[in-house]
Amino acid sequence: MRERYTTEMLSYDSSSDTTAFPDHRTRSNSDSISHWISNLLSRSRRPTPPKRLPKSRTSSEEPPSKERFSSDIESQSSTSTLFPNSSSSQPPNPSSRLDPRIISDVIIGLSDGLTIRFALTAGLSTLSSTRVVIFAGMAELTAGAISMGLGGYLAAKSEEESYTATLNDTRKGVAYGSVDAVTSIRDILEPYDLPPALSEDLTYHLSKSPHLVQFLMHFRHNTPEPAATRAVTSGLTIACGYFLGGLLPLLPYFMVGQDEVMLALWWSFVFMAVSLFAFGYCKTCFVSGWHGGKNVWAGTRAGVQMMLVGGAAATCAMSLVRVFDSLGS
Repeated sequence: MRERYTTEMLSYDSSSDTTAFPDHRTRSNSDSISHWISNLLSRSRRPTPPKRLPKSRTSSEEPPSKERFSSDIESQSSTSTLFPNSSSSQPPNPSSRLDPRIISDVIIGLSDGLTIRFALTAGLSTLSSTRVVIFAGMAELTAGAISMGLGGYLAAKSEEESYTATLNDTRKGVAYGSVDAVTSIRDILEPYDLPPALSEDLTYHLSKSPHLVQFLMHFRHNTPEPAATRAVTSGLTIACGYFLGGLLPLLPYFMVGQDEVMLALWWSFVFMAVSLFAFGYCKTCFVSGWHGGKNVWAGTRAGVQMMLVGGAAATCAMSLVRVFDSLGS
């Protein structure tokens, strides 16, 4: 009789425990997601702990409960869905990938230097003097590199000023207008279709977080903080790319006599055809990939396009110089 009474009491306790706390999993998920958001906002200030190898579990150790395992999985999946860029917080391998902005600056400098210098040297070749081509080409090459570098520097400085202005406005909005901050948080969470209770908990937690400004800058304005040396690096990269790209068409003119300008022009055509094709091919395959028939075809098509653009520019330059020379004579 006592065993039956004990069994009934235990079954009543377990059933009442599940009915008395129906929102246990909801609160657990909310706390887990709030904890993940707090870690996400403060992760940039904390070093990433080293990974540890999993310990082999002995028979005496108790396996993790099903409820705890399910709660951890749900919190991780919710965080990865809500913040798809959270995996980017892990420090990347610096030797595996270059900065995309540096690659963009190199492409800008090289493309302008190759195309413009090729057209200029082709046009000046109609004057039948390698000295004129070399002097005029070097003068324009130096001036163009300085101009392009200053343009890249000023553009990067404008980005820094825009980021600073946005950051100051966000700080003022958080300090003097908490209602606007709460509205912004709700607008950020709205597309993710979260449960109302969970959304309100996250909104309240984030509105009281000391990292609210960083959260709004990242998820609302989508404005990353520029590096301190971004402007100088951009200017130097574009200037060097322009100078190196523009120096290639001038190399044949240094290797021939003063009256062999047409020979230098034909060698310049060969140099630039190979250079433009290689530049277009590498530029495309560096982004899309180097292996596979589709990537090879895309790189080949980009190389041919660069050759056509450079050839059209050179043809126009030569035609204009001949027209002006005939009008002057």
